[in-house]
Amino acid sequence: MDVGRGRDRHVGRGAPVRVLVTGAGGQLGCDLLDAFADDEVTGRTHAELDVADEAAVVDAVTGLAPDLVVNAAAWTDVDGCEGDPLRAHAVNALGPWWLARACRLVGATLVTVSTEHVFSGPPPHESDGTPRGWTEFDPVAPANVYGRTKAAGEELVRRTLPEHHIVRTSWVTGARGRNFVTAILGAARTRDHLEVVDDEVGAPTSTRDLSVAIRELAVSGRFGTWHRTGAGTVSRLEQARAIVALAGLDVEVRPISAAELTRPAARPSWSVLDATHATAAGLTPLPHWRDGLVRLLEELGELADPASSSAS
Repeated sequence: MDVGRGRDRHVGRGAPVRVLVTGAGGQLGCDLLDAFADDEVTGRTHAELDVADEAAVVDAVTGLAPDLVVNAAAWTDVDGCEGDPLRAHAVNALGPWWLARACRLVGATLVTVSTEHVFSGPPPHESDGTPRGWTEFDPVAPANVYGRTKAAGEELVRRTLPEHHIVRTSWVTGARGRNFVTAILGAARTRDHLEVVDDEVGAPTSTRDLSVAIRELAVSGRFGTWHRTGAGTVSRLEQARAIVALAGLDVEVRPISAAELTRPAARPSWSVLDATHATAAGLTPLPHWRDGLVRLLEELGELADPASSSAS
């Protein structure tokens, strides 16, 4: 095998590319396999490839010699990361680094997925005092182990491989995994009321939409850090109420504050990522978070009135 041949290849629009997707068993990984279906795509689940294992990563990447590696592997259990920072660092920081180093060997481009948890604190503001989303150029300030390890992974990729796309996203939900939507649906069927925080605000993002956005970015040749989330903003409380209403579930959703919850890890209160950079660069804006929610519920068979989905 010619390990260096990748330097002569170009990941561009039109021609199919050879793609390796890590974390292919997760909700995002599954949808990435669909998004790259017209390419020569290979998926590796955690059981098939542990990105924290450097030797395994090198073997996988040099063996396949892809044009593009899309890293959807991560340890996203925020409270779990807080209790085991070494494991979190191995997966979320070293994993992307090992992939970047292996990509450098074969001349591949790397897309690695990051998070709004690299930010924390009150929202930044425009000059008129209006809250704005975090931009790609705001300094990171993670408040938990998960965010710190993801920020470390970003920086290691930047220092290692110029041909990279770091994709920050937020509040990800898909049909083939556990997430806020599936948790609310499950809880709403077993309880007479739900309590959901009303002081955490973000932008829910459909894995279907995110996967398409990653495919677009991967062939764009525009390397660097990008924010890609569903359009619009919503509190966790409002999101939960939308879920139960669209699913036709008769359950009261009551507001509580984040401070009333006992959780090992702090969460960002403002998880809104600004899309100005991506939009100005010509990347396609993602659909509104509510549109993504309607399509997700329909895919799950949980939408109360599928005929009204276009009006939602």
